[in-house]
Amino acid sequence: MFDPNQSNLIGTIVFNHMKRTITYFSLFLGVCVLTAATPQWKPLWDGKTLTGWHIIGKGQWTVEDGAIHGTHPKTEKEFGHLVTDKIYKDFTVRMKFKALKGNSGLYFRIEEKGHSGVTGFQAEIDEIKDVGGLYDTNGRSWVSKPTPEQVKTWFKPGEWNDMCVNAHGGHIIVTVNGIKTAELKDDPGRAEGRIALQIHANLDCDMWFKDLEIQAE
Repeated sequence: MFDPNQSNLIGTIVFNHMKRTITYFSLFLGVCVLTAATPQWKPLWDGKTLTGWHIIGKGQWTVEDGAIHGTHPKTEKEFGHLVTDKIYKDFTVRMKFKALKGNSGLYFRIEEKGHSGVTGFQAEIDEIKDVGGLYDTNGRSWVSKPTPEQVKTWFKPGEWNDMCVNAHGGHIIVTVNGIKTAELKDDPGRAEGRIALQIHANLDCDMWFKDLEIQAE
């Protein structure tokens, strides 16, 4: 027998389900709109030359096999840096690196001054230790230093590794191979500057970098 109350109940359930579906779909569209507004990834390096960058200090920078190769002899007491010509403020930068020997770093918001040739933040790169930490060169020194046990969970020695630095205002996040390795909130430090790659003084360095890209507002 037909039960009008049951029919009304079914109608209410269907209506509520459709309402929830429309709401979820609207939220999804909102996410898509926000995503579309995000700055597009652009090459930070052309993959063939060092155009758009300049060299300061000692060491050698070459382009080999689609990568930037930085080398430095232990006998040299001066640091070497490959620095962007352009200054950046808020950005996200990502790249791949391979640390075969010595010590390096992805510098950002730097000025070309002070001991070692640059002053500013460094996302640490090394053949063994401290990878993914944050060091303030000619400033506060270590602001976020990982333990050896932590480094082992995200770093692949002798292999290509992914590094990403997200710097927007005072909020800075570093990731290595998709794992967050350092974070600063409301940091009072420098708000803009150049980006650079380092080869360390007084060390035999053999460093490789490729696939450098940036999202900048």
